[in-house]
Amino acid sequence: MNDSPASSTQPPAPVVLDVWCELQCADCRDALADLQALRARYGDRLELRLRHFPLEKHKHAFAAAQAAEEAAEQGSAWPYVEAVLDRVAELDRKGEPLLIEIAGELGLDAEEFDTALIDGRHILIVDADQAEGKAIGVTGTPTYVIDGERLDGGKSQEGLRERIEEIADRLLAEQA
Repeated sequence: MNDSPASSTQPPAPVVLDVWCELQCADCRDALADLQALRARYGDRLELRLRHFPLEKHKHAFAAAQAAEEAAEQGSAWPYVEAVLDRVAELDRKGEPLLIEIAGELGLDAEEFDTALIDGRHILIVDADQAEGKAIGVTGTPTYVIDGERLDGGKSQEGLRERIEEIADRLLAEQA
């Protein structure tokens, strides 16, 4: 009889997919459909973990990453990220006011977003993600890391979802 703490009453830990993303990146916006398909296919068996990699060429990307962290703190990370990515061109024109506007549209505390962007409370998280990304070889966005394998979506999304699914399926089968 198996009396170990990891008995069948505990669901297996989800497979983790780190998504290195930049919220002013059109390629990241284009990758949303793949992320939504992965979420639909795997549900809570796959944990999509947002990792920030703001690129210098996009002047509002660093603020957007901080705003995404504030959204996470308010319990709406992915809905916020998707809403910002859906409006990449508008973010380029409007900048930080759009980030606060989107927060309000989603029913989040927009004043708190404004304060967070002013006081920089999430800068360390964004800086740490960016440093880790550089350390593992992330050079552009989107980049995915699953089971230690880095998949670069900045050049092409072609075949990436299928590769992620292959790895996730293998990892989930190993847990069974």
